[in-house]
Amino acid sequence: MKLLPIVALLAAAAGAAQAQDAGALINGMYPQLDAIYKDLHAHPEIAFQEQRTAARLAAEMRKIGFEVTEKVGKTGVVAIYKNGPGPMVLVRTEMDALPMEEKTGLPYASKVPAAHSCGHDVHMTAWLGAARALVALKAQWKGTLMFIGQPAEETVSGAKAMLEDGLFKRFGKPDYAFALHSWPLAYGTIGYNSGAVSSNSDAIEITFKGRGGHGSAPDKALDPIAIAARFVVDVQTVISREKDPKEFGVVTIGAINGGTVGNIIPDTVKVRGTIRTYSPAVREKILAGVRRIANASAAMADAPAPDVDLIPGGIAIDNNEALVTRTEGVLKQAFGDANVALMPAMTASEDFSQFINQGVPGMFFFTGVYDPKAMAEAEKGGKPIAFNHSPYYAPVPEPSIKTAAQAMTLAVMNVMNGSGAKP
Repeated sequence: MKLLPIVALLAAAAGAAQAQDAGALINGMYPQLDAIYKDLHAHPEIAFQEQRTAARLAAEMRKIGFEVTEKVGKTGVVAIYKNGPGPMVLVRTEMDALPMEEKTGLPYASKVPAAHSCGHDVHMTAWLGAARALVALKAQWKGTLMFIGQPAEETVSGAKAMLEDGLFKRFGKPDYAFALHSWPLAYGTIGYNSGAVSSNSDAIEITFKGRGGHGSAPDKALDPIAIAARFVVDVQTVISREKDPKEFGVVTIGAINGGTVGNIIPDTVKVRGTIRTYSPAVREKILAGVRRIANASAAMADAPAPDVDLIPGGIAIDNNEALVTRTEGVLKQAFGDANVALMPAMTASEDFSQFINQGVPGMFFFTGVYDPKAMAEAEKGGKPIAFNHSPYYAPVPEPSIKTAAQAMTLAVMNVMNGSGAKP
């Protein structure tokens, strides 16, 4: 009758010991991780140009004892560590930076027109820290680690490139997959959710056609700017009048290009934008609505049909509920219930979904990067916190990296300690 409580107590004690071991290891290696982080931050490379970054990660993983293959999916890195029979666990980090100027003023800031303003340098460093910790703790788990350095996450094309280059055919299909993302939360905290945790993304590229002419005689021309303007306004009715108001969906027009000077009506106008959704059904409804309203806007002006190109991007990440539940417990035990909390899905997109959509149970979670006092002040109306993709995005390195590395280590060990059965 007392067996179950005793088993639970033993499991809790083992989990606490693992958390302590992982934390101590990561604390001890932090000076080396800090140097790597600042080097990666200072030398960002954009999508599919991550030559230096990939080489650095590959070299570090070889030092740890992984078998490393480079140039998978152009610039991707695959590192394998076998430790007896057991599940294969994929751990993904992204390597690319954004094509933007950094304005943080940090002593290790980027000096080139690219910046790690989305935290991929934090992810890479934590990835290395977790790899080191897991190898050091290999007596406590069995199975195979598949650590991948993915290129081109910012263009949601790197995961697909690695899969098309035979990632799972060449190295094996994993039983589980994990990835994390830095987020404007207090450092030391972790956010997670089941189901959708990111959005679908689709790009809008529409060319409206007219007939050029003099601005003083619009009746002699066919004005595509007026057609585009009508579309930009009317397309929002798909969101406000066709989509279920309880479902998430956004259509944003970010660029309108047409014309040269104020007194000439151009022949064409190009409209660019983005669509973000969680639900596949809502996605299809909005895609159909955008196409229909683009054609209707042109038809109302008796203009030629526009060229409508709706380009698929990232697919929403769908976290596996059983794996999330299994991981939630070990993270709360390590960091405390108050520091591990449910959070809404982000409206940004990610291509980690490419891996889990191959039938791999996966979990994507978030780790904080800012001083808790600064977060509290911002919430009270004080100085705003820079969000991801801001030129001022500046995580606090040490606590951010330590939390991320320890959380990933524990998440991986938690699925490599049992039978290895999929959730």
